[in-house]
Amino acid sequence: MDYRVVLIESEKGFAVSCPALRGCHSQGKTKAEALENIRDAIHDWLDAEGDEKSVFSISEETVTV
Repeated sequence: MDYRVVLIESEKGFAVSCPALRGCHSQGKTKAEALENIRDAIHDWLDAEGDEKSVFSISEETVTV
């Protein structure tokens, strides 16, 4: 299954989260490391949820400020 992830780059590396899986976050020093770590986090999240998987519907909006 494919999951959309969001990466945020800073001077310390990359933070990454999977919005469809509440609380599923990770990080890495490089983009590749962060993506590998979020794959592991997604697998762990799904294993922990077992039969109670709660996948959320995600929508995107643009906000002007």
